[in-house]
Amino acid sequence: MNITTPVINDYIIGLLPKPDPVLAEMEAFARRKGFPIIGPIVGPFLRQLAFATGAKSIFEMGSGFGYSACWFAGGMRNGGKIICTDGSDENRQRALTYLGRAGLDSMVDFRVGNALEIIKAFDGPFDIILNDIDKKGYPEAFDLAIPRLRRGGLFITDNVLWSGRILHKNPTPESKAILEFNRKLFRSKEVISSIIPIRDGLGIAVKL
Repeated sequence: MNITTPVINDYIIGLLPKPDPVLAEMEAFARRKGFPIIGPIVGPFLRQLAFATGAKSIFEMGSGFGYSACWFAGGMRNGGKIICTDGSDENRQRALTYLGRAGLDSMVDFRVGNALEIIKAFDGPFDIILNDIDKKGYPEAFDLAIPRLRRGGLFITDNVLWSGRILHKNPTPESKAILEFNRKLFRSKEVISSIIPIRDGLGIAVKL
């Protein structure tokens, strides 16, 4: 199921300014390898959110090869820091190469391992936490992230509509985990939440 009509996506992408060469190369690599990234519609939104919140500290639970970090970094204050996480050292090396070429590598601390374990070593408070890990880990990600956000901080989660698979009568374990996560997102008294139906559904929670 397409969350947004493809022709609308094409229209929005057509309005966007030409991406800088590094982001364009990252997008081309993702298309070539079939690597999931947040894409050129969500990317500018992340940059807006970083700028609007005056973010200086961001934690990414799931960073891939640095595409979302590249967007965030462009909207952060001087001296800002992004802690990136991924299970692949190859992705880390690729991310640091891209971010270095963009002049952003000094803003990034890239950790290899399980994001759910890595974040436990940090008390925060972070201005923004991005959640884009294995979907089965989403409910635990919520429990770990919210206490580590500052008041007014943002918890941003990709794939919360899961291409409509959350509506299937016999949901997969991944879909069940996202359904549980979405319930947590909207039932928690610690946050105000919404789902933005762009790309694959973007969950946005503001900590009270």
